[in-house]
Amino acid sequence: MATKNKYFTEDDLARISAAVKAAESKTSGEIVPFFVPQSDDYEEATWRGAVMFGALPLAILAFLRLFSDYWLATSALRIILLFFSTSILGALLVRFIPRMRCFFAGKDLLQHRVSLRASRAFVSEEVFKTRDRTGILIFLSFMERIVVVLGDSGINAKVQQSDWDGIVQTIVGGMKTKQPAEGLIRAIGQCGELLQKHGVARKSDDSDELSDQLRIKDK
Repeated sequence: MATKNKYFTEDDLARISAAVKAAESKTSGEIVPFFVPQSDDYEEATWRGAVMFGALPLAILAFLRLFSDYWLATSALRIILLFFSTSILGALLVRFIPRMRCFFAGKDLLQHRVSLRASRAFVSEEVFKTRDRTGILIFLSFMERIVVVLGDSGINAKVQQSDWDGIVQTIVGGMKTKQPAEGLIRAIGQCGELLQKHGVARKSDDSDELSDQLRIKDK
C-alpha cells in the first residue's frame, strides 16, 4: 500500500496508478513500481569519510614539514585533537549530506546494495505471484539515483535486461531533476510499449493480479 511522503503528492500517486493501469491494458505484464528514499545507511561511507577528513590535515602538516621551510610548531596532543575533530566533522558531513555519502560509498557498493534491496522488494511484494510469471518490478532508490528493473521468468523469456536501459534512464533523469513522479510515469508508458513490442500479449481472460499503486517504503 502506498503512503504519502515528501517525494510524491496525492495527485502524483493517482497518476502513477493510472499510468500502470494504462500500460497493463496493452500487455499481460503486471507492473509493480516501488520507491525507497535510500537502499542502505552505508556505514562504510561514514567511516571512510571520517578517516579521509582526519588524515587530510595530518597530510598537510607532513607536507609542510618535508617540503617547505614553513612549519607549524604544535604538540602531539594538538595533532591528536586535530585528527579526532576533523574525523568527527567528516563523519557528520557524510552522514547528513547524501551526495557525500554516495561519493564515499562508491559506485560499486551503491549498485550492490540497491540490487540487494530490489531483490528483497521483488520477494516481499510477491512480484512472482502471477499466473504466467509476468510480473515486473520497477525499483527506484532515490538517494543513489539508481533504478533496477526485475522481470519474472515469463518476462525474461522475451525481454532482455538490456532492453530496459531506456526505461531506467527515463526514471533516473526524473530523479536527477527531483521529479521522480514525472520520470516514473513516462517510464511506465514506455514499459507497456516495450512489452507489447516483444510479444508479451494481453490475453482475453487477463485480470489485474497485482496492485497498480506505487509502493513506498522508508528503506
